Amino acid sequence: MALVPPFTQESAHAKVKKGQDLWNTQEPKSISAAYTPDSTWRNRSTFLSGTAAIEEFLTKKWEKEKNYHLRKELFAFTDNKIAVQFWYEYQDAHDGMKWKRCYGLEDWTFADDGRMRKRQMSGNDIEIDQSERWFKDGVDVNEVEISEAHW
Repeated sequence: MALVPPFTQESAHAKVKKGQDLWNTQEPKSISAAYTPDSTWRNRSTFLSGTAAIEEFLTKKWEKEKNYHLRKELFAFTDNKIAVQFWYEYQDAHDGMKWKRCYGLEDWTFADDGRMRKRQMSGNDIEIDQSERWFKDGVDVNEVEISEAHW
């Protein structure tokens, strides 16, 4: 199945899971290759453009966010756009290795070749106890039941 626009329910879902799996590698160079050379991002309050800036941003992200585990779910889609709901957990290396969970939404727009040309992310972090973690080591993030209260 080609993961390029125009998307179907099946291809949009597959695109989201492919993105999830790619981000879970935490390999900035590989991840940045999934974006157009002039891709524009808003990630919370950070605005950037281009794959070099994306790679630099992701490198810094994972210097801070240790033991990172991400889950993305398809929220909605059109021909060349996908909206995603996501949750990820990490230990904050800049805050005493406290566990945190980020809840958020992303808005993606794709070029004809399937690379992302625009990404907007809104997210909020909460501090969690070790016992509240969903994505513990060895757990398949896709198998964790996330209740409607967290959707």
